[in-house]
Amino acid sequence: MHAANRPPVPVTLENWQTPELLGWSFQHVDEVCSTADISRGNGPAVELMRNPLDLTCLEVALDDGSTRTVADIVDSSDTDAWMVLHRDRVVAEEYLGGMTPATRHLLMSVSKSLVSTVTGALVGRGLIDPEAMVTAYVPELADSGYAGATVRHLLDMRSGVAFSEDYLDPDSEVRLLDEAVGWAPKRGADSPASLKAFLPTLRQERPHGGHFEYRSAETDVLGWVCEAAAGERFARLASDLLWSRLGAEHDAFISVDSEGTGMFDGGICATLGGLARFGAMILAGGTSLSGEQVVPAQWVEDIFTGAPDAAEAFAVSADAHGLPGGAYRSKFWFPAVGGDVALCLGIHGQLVYLDRANDVVGVKLSSWPAPLERWKHLASLRMFETISAHLADREADGT
Repeated sequence: MHAANRPPVPVTLENWQTPELLGWSFQHVDEVCSTADISRGNGPAVELMRNPLDLTCLEVALDDGSTRTVADIVDSSDTDAWMVLHRDRVVAEEYLGGMTPATRHLLMSVSKSLVSTVTGALVGRGLIDPEAMVTAYVPELADSGYAGATVRHLLDMRSGVAFSEDYLDPDSEVRLLDEAVGWAPKRGADSPASLKAFLPTLRQERPHGGHFEYRSAETDVLGWVCEAAAGERFARLASDLLWSRLGAEHDAFISVDSEGTGMFDGGICATLGGLARFGAMILAGGTSLSGEQVVPAQWVEDIFTGAPDAAEAFAVSADAHGLPGGAYRSKFWFPAVGGDVALCLGIHGQLVYLDRANDVVGVKLSSWPAPLERWKHLASLRMFETISAHLADREADGT
């Protein structure tokens, strides 16, 4: 377990993503980076009903053949907070490392699922066509690698654009992206000035529409498409179309660059309860706990159904991301093609677990020292799988 007390050294752009500071930084992004509020609106918050159960002693079988309790996994995976909803009732909730119900934690790439949901709302309003060319909305990309790519290619990460997602390589495109959005100091005169200055520099390396390859830039272009199609900044769109319709208790916010453009692929910060309400909305076919239709039901159904060649497209990618036999659709991950379990994933241990069959939402916010830690990822996933099966068994037994 770790603590998130104020660090003994000043937190700056140079050091905020270092392992020893992440526990604090992920809860205080607005003290390090420029941000824009994603308002919860003026409506009443939807109170989450509580039916607490002691799940901490449940035994979880892990991929390495060992067995750990839920408490062991929570304690050994840098957990900042976790929650489980079953049929819209909170059955488990815990805050660690300085977290509180009001703390807005960095979601990293769970942000991508929220951007996809805003896209789905705009599709439902007829403002975006998933099969349309990206350049129909953002002509500024006509001379970039995204020429000829569709919005659907962005949603499923199947464009042919060259982009390295190697977080540990300081010269990779994903680290240049950090400089562009103001997450890292600019290292020289050639550093990208902003997100919208950086994205047109990306080039195509293979045909669009091929296999899945995880690249954060796809979501940044998608956020740009949303803003261009709606004529609004993303923070306003995310408030009007998503966050204000969830019955959330607290505003969210998004990191923005020097021009006010959102860090779409990983910069949203939200509370544990707000994220659980988001998950409940997805499980309810796009209808929030406040009764509002956030995205069309067919949009959510398409996420779970996936593309006809989803399995093949995912299997060809360089890494199955701990999900062999899985798939990816509209910024959601699937452990099994056509299954009822969807995931929202972010580096350093951000996870939303969505089990449609058992009506279970699991949320875990963490601050792993390294971006990718396979044992912690798989242990967290197995933990929620075990909890979901346990809740289904309890219900079947009438307890």
